[in-house]
Amino acid sequence: MSTMIGRLRSLWSIAPASPAPPKRVWRDWLLVTVFPVLIVVEGLLRTDLTNRVPSIVVAIAVVATLLWRRTHPLLMFAIGFGVTEGFALVTGHDLQLYSSAYLLVLVYAVFRWGSGRALVIGGALMLASTFVSTVRVPFEVADLIGGLLFLLVTATLGLLMRFRASARMRDRDRAKSEEREELARDLHDTVAHHVSAIAIQAQAGLATVGTNPDAATAALRVIEAEASRTLTEMRAMVRVLRRDKAAELAPAAHIADLHQLARAADPVIDVQVTGDVDSLAAPIASAVFRIAQESVTNARRHARTLSRIDMRVDVDDSRVRLSVHDDGAAGPTGEPGYGITGMTERAALLGGTCTAGRSADGGWTVTAELPRTGVAAA
Repeated sequence: MSTMIGRLRSLWSIAPASPAPPKRVWRDWLLVTVFPVLIVVEGLLRTDLTNRVPSIVVAIAVVATLLWRRTHPLLMFAIGFGVTEGFALVTGHDLQLYSSAYLLVLVYAVFRWGSGRALVIGGALMLASTFVSTVRVPFEVADLIGGLLFLLVTATLGLLMRFRASARMRDRDRAKSEEREELARDLHDTVAHHVSAIAIQAQAGLATVGTNPDAATAALRVIEAEASRTLTEMRAMVRVLRRDKAAELAPAAHIADLHQLARAADPVIDVQVTGDVDSLAAPIASAVFRIAQESVTNARRHARTLSRIDMRVDVDDSRVRLSVHDDGAAGPTGEPGYGITGMTERAALLGGTCTAGRSADGGWTVTAELPRTGVAAA
């Protein structure tokens, strides 16, 4: 008993369907235009109707509830079935109009759009309305079963559409979340890399401007180049956010671009690539570049006495392996950043692994291993 009460309480507290329904659509006006015409035509053509004129008037009056069935589903349901049941109790006969089947739309609306309270109350009213009809004579069991089946099928359809819309919204929210995470990784891996290089070169330029103007000039040239790359990549990301087709056609970062990381004078970056990199899937090649780029950024930002970074990429028949090792000493311990997390997530999404940690010689090493063709091959 307590379990049943708990389930009813949970059902009662369910929020209205999300996303919220539109207030009016063109179908609403079509319904309130077509059904009165059908009701009048049926009422005039059928000769077996009891209380012909009152039935037509009541049926047409209740059609108006269809306009508010989404915003006030339980209230419109109560009005529609209350009026028709009241008519039946007063006259002793149902509406008897086939066109009054539009009342099923009100049932659908309660279970499609209503809150948990509306579902419970609406379901109770629906069953009560069905069984009240058994008091009137003549009564047929087949009519009762048929009426219940129509109501249950309509209610089930409303619930199915409700759950489908909710599932689609969850899928959309999950896709948006994944897209935001991907954008955050790209921002961190690209922009942060260039900004770090700019900051390092600016420090070098300030330190040498008085004693070595040529070195200061070289640092300014690196700053200019890094700033230009930052602007280019930022514009590419903005085009993606604005759904610019040019961004979709722009080439993604590739392993061949690793040599661009070695252009900075400090530290020395040695890049060695072996194997058939041209046959790698584009997401894999891009991920290798981003992980390597982030590794270089972290080394420049955090390692002390950094003088050299060795980068190795090895491609075989099934996997691609990346190793980035620097000879810097451990920097001061601070708040953990998003770099290592982003590298790990990027590798995991493609069915690979990525680890980072101190090396036996005191440096720092990042290693990543990815399948050649992505998750499908994992």
